[in-house]
Amino acid sequence: MKLNGRAYKKRSLVTGGAGFVGSHLCEKLLKNGHEVICLDNVFTGSKRNVVHLLSNPDFELVRHDVTNPYSYEVDEIYNLACPASPVHYQHDPIRTINTSYIGAVNALDLARKLGVKVLQASTSEVYGDPEIHPQTETYWGNVNPIGIRSCYDEGKRCAETLFFDYSRQYNVQIKVARIFNTYGPNMHPNDGRVVSNFIVQALKGDEITLYGNGNQTRSFCYVDDLVDGLIFLMKSNDNVQGPINLGNPTEFTIKQLAEVVLSKINSTSNTVHKPLPSDDPRQRRPEINLAKTLLNWEPRIQLDDGLDKTIPYFRKLLEEQNI
Repeated sequence: MKLNGRAYKKRSLVTGGAGFVGSHLCEKLLKNGHEVICLDNVFTGSKRNVVHLLSNPDFELVRHDVTNPYSYEVDEIYNLACPASPVHYQHDPIRTINTSYIGAVNALDLARKLGVKVLQASTSEVYGDPEIHPQTETYWGNVNPIGIRSCYDEGKRCAETLFFDYSRQYNVQIKVARIFNTYGPNMHPNDGRVVSNFIVQALKGDEITLYGNGNQTRSFCYVDDLVDGLIFLMKSNDNVQGPINLGNPTEFTIKQLAEVVLSKINSTSNTVHKPLPSDDPRQRRPEINLAKTLLNWEPRIQLDDGLDKTIPYFRKLLEEQNI
């Protein structure tokens, strides 16, 4: 497409763009020929994640909190802003739920004003501690509304409600992705997520912390696969709104994950068991038939290869920090 004789580049706004997933999304959109505005207050994100993009004339980093209104002329909006690990979202739970709710309102209001698509990065946490397995998009979930995880779980559920209400009431073009456990470079080393926890502990020779008996299950999606899924969803037909599960359906126990990480790092760390945190899901695995059918998407990178891509990032990070 050309505008005034010049090639027109689609302008994408990514809130939370300096975070783990957001930084990878910014990079992929730039590679796809977009101009990208990265909006982040770096509360849990980091300028380090996008510093290599700052020299790109098509990239702009704006330090801003999404609970305050903002306005940019863009063609699409990816709303990823919100602390996503228990350590971070429980640190300031009121801020977390405000980011989910008010952040969604501000993203939707801008999309309505501009008449553009807006994608909400929701989460598998909307399913809570699920009573059905694997989890399908039609399942309404089993969530504690007043627990220590509720600021995140219910915040994301409320954001989904807002998205569909804006669609029904104002005809906003919405997309909702429910993201399952994701890992890869740019994860925060102290975010409390199980993959980063195990890798950092194993590299440092610390004890590997298993909560409960270690038999609870998760499925792990490499970040490049997830980013492809988000972009495919944004590009999909207007009648494809979601919610759509994005994740890897291959399931592992937490104990199995620890064993794989220890083997790959050749670590002699011992494992220790601690009590299971409140409301921690016993099992988690996505049913991804909708993503396969509507988006022609499914993960390509399995855990073994994904860990090989992730461990060197943490090794370098710890060396730089002299840890």
